[in-house]
Amino acid sequence: MTYKTKITVLSGIIAGLAMVYILSFVFDADRNNARSAAYSWLDAKQTGAIDRVIISSLDSRITLVRKDGDWFVARDGNEYPARQQRVEDFIKIFTQKKPYPVLSSNASSHDRLSLTDDKAVTVTLTGSEGPPLLDLLIGAPDVTGKDIYLRRGDQNEVRSGENIFSAYTNSPPAFWYNLRLFPESESGLLDVTFVQRLTVYPPAEGDEDAIKPLIFTRSGREWAFNFELADPDMAKVDSYIQSILSVTGSDFVFDIESSDPILNDCRIVLEFGDGGIKTARFGPPFFTDDGENFMCYAVVSGSNLVYSVPDRVIVRLFPDVSIFEKDQ
Repeated sequence: MTYKTKITVLSGIIAGLAMVYILSFVFDADRNNARSAAYSWLDAKQTGAIDRVIISSLDSRITLVRKDGDWFVARDGNEYPARQQRVEDFIKIFTQKKPYPVLSSNASSHDRLSLTDDKAVTVTLTGSEGPPLLDLLIGAPDVTGKDIYLRRGDQNEVRSGENIFSAYTNSPPAFWYNLRLFPESESGLLDVTFVQRLTVYPPAEGDEDAIKPLIFTRSGREWAFNFELADPDMAKVDSYIQSILSVTGSDFVFDIESSDPILNDCRIVLEFGDGGIKTARFGPPFFTDDGENFMCYAVVSGSNLVYSVPDRVIVRLFPDVSIFEKDQ
């Protein structure tokens, strides 16, 4: 066989193998099924129109509402700040294209898969006008526990998909709350660089006249103090003030008014560069009803919300000044 003939034969073989490879993709049933199963429950373009999210089951209901671009948890006629990113992440689940193959179009399967109104968890996304943008029933997990059954409220069609829903839909209201005493700090709208002066009034412990507040005053990139420090560590001061701005409660309290005198045990006053002032007031520590947790009540000026805050957090807010010294 001549060299030219060999080249021609080899070229033909290569071309044939290439065609087989291409056809294997075109006619690969599993690949085609996966592509056809890719599905999203909501068009991403509709997310901007959503102003209410309702998660409901037979014995619970959580309502999230958006006002002026911010999310709140609506409860008992009041609105509590929500964790913005958590709500946005939840909504994003419905716009992502993922494998949701159709398992059935027969309504007789709904009861067995817990996709009836009395068994399913229902997520409803609505806009300001018109019918819901999405009404999704979330049913039982499959035998592996990895996937879950789902269907639209106005359709019989049942799909299955990875269970990325239950971490959100099975959580209590506190899961959605932004429990930071200064909610603006969650999104970086408030941090230590905004603070010009900090005044800390520690617990009175029975002698209010003997209280000497700790005062931190910004001086350029450093801090001046009304107390003595041999070798102050400015990074530690910054970290302490940032921890105040980021302090997080464990829940909201519904049986204490923000004006209750019990909330005058100690306080922290923050003065900002824009002239704003925020005062956080705290009550004395107490044991919860179960006797297992040591808590304090807290309230911040400009809001009627009362928080319960773990006492270990409060201890860190009123430290001994020695913690601001540089390490030796």
